[in-house]
Amino acid sequence: MSEYDAAHIQVLEWPEAVRKRPGMYIGSTGERGLHHMAQEVLEGAANEVLSGRASRVEVVLTADGGVRVSHDGVQQADLARALTVLPTCWDGPSGRKLLAWAASCPAVVNALSVRLVAEEHRDGVTRRQEYARGRLLTPPTVTGPSDRTGTTVAFHPDPEVFGTTALDAGALVDHLRELALLNRALDFTLTDERTTPHRTERLHHPAGLIDFTTRLGGDPSATLTVEAADERMGGTLDLALSWTGGGGLHGYANSRRTDEQQSTHLLGFRDGLAAALGRSELPAGLTAVVSVKLDAPEFNGATRRRLDNGAVRPCVAAAVRHAVEGWHTGRD
Repeated sequence: MSEYDAAHIQVLEWPEAVRKRPGMYIGSTGERGLHHMAQEVLEGAANEVLSGRASRVEVVLTADGGVRVSHDGVQQADLARALTVLPTCWDGPSGRKLLAWAASCPAVVNALSVRLVAEEHRDGVTRRQEYARGRLLTPPTVTGPSDRTGTTVAFHPDPEVFGTTALDAGALVDHLRELALLNRALDFTLTDERTTPHRTERLHHPAGLIDFTTRLGGDPSATLTVEAADERMGGTLDLALSWTGGGGLHGYANSRRTDEQQSTHLLGFRDGLAAALGRSELPAGLTAVVSVKLDAPEFNGATRRRLDNGAVRPCVAAAVRHAVEGWHTGRD
C-alpha cells in the first residue's frame, strides 16, 4: 500500500461506521432491513428468557411509529455498553443463544434510530438513558424507586436511513410465532397500537415442534418427537415428524431457518430416515421440522442459510434412525 493510499483511508467508528454502511449490519435499508433491526432487539430479549433470567417478552408497535420491546428479567449485560459498543467478532461462540451467528447487537439499532430510550428496573430503582442517532443525550440516570425487575428498549427507526419506517405487524407476528414454536419457553405478546382498536396477539407454544408440524398439516396424534443432546456435535437436536400433511422438510439451526437442503442437519435427517425405512426418497406425505442448537454453528455463504458442521450429520442420522426404527405408527 502506498503512502498516498494509507493517508486517504477513512477509519469510521461507531455510530458512523453503522450509519455509513447500514447494509453491512442489517442487510438492506428497505423493509427487510427494518424488520432485521426490530429482530435484533426482540431476539435479545428472548435470549434473556431462554437463559432463565426472564419469563416473557412484550413487543409494542406504538402509534407514533416506534417499537417498544420489554422483558421482565434482570439484564445480564451492561445495557449502556451494549447500546454503544459493536461486537469485536460477529462469529464468536453463540452459547446456544437464539441468534445463529452471535448475540444480538443493540448498538446497531441505536445507531440507526432517530431516538432510542432504554429503561431498567433493578436493585430497587429505575434507570433511564436516551440517545439520538447513537449519540448519548442522557446518561443512565436514576429516575425513581422500583419494586420490580425488567428492561425496556424503545426506538424509532431513522427515516434518513430507511425507505419506510412502518413495520409490518403480520410479518413480525409470523417471526415471533416461528421463534415460539422452536423454543417452547418463549412467551411473546405483540400489540399494534397503530390500529383502532389496538390489536394484541400472544405467541406461546408449550407443545413446541408438535404445534409446528400441526400448523404445516401433520397429525398431532401421530407425530414422532425427538429431543436429544450429543456432545460430539456440541449441541441438541429437536425433531417432530408426521407421515401426513405433505408439509415437507424444514430445517433450523439456532432458531434460524436453513433453506438449503445440503445443510448437515438435514442431510443427517435424510440419512437416518433412509436407513430406518430402507429407501432414500422421502415419503410423499412427510411433514417434519429438524431443529439443532449448537455451541459453535458454522454457516456457509453470506446469507447463512446452510449449516456446515460436519459432526452434526452422523449425530442426527443416528438419532433419527434409532427413533424411527422404534416407532411404527403410520410407518407403512
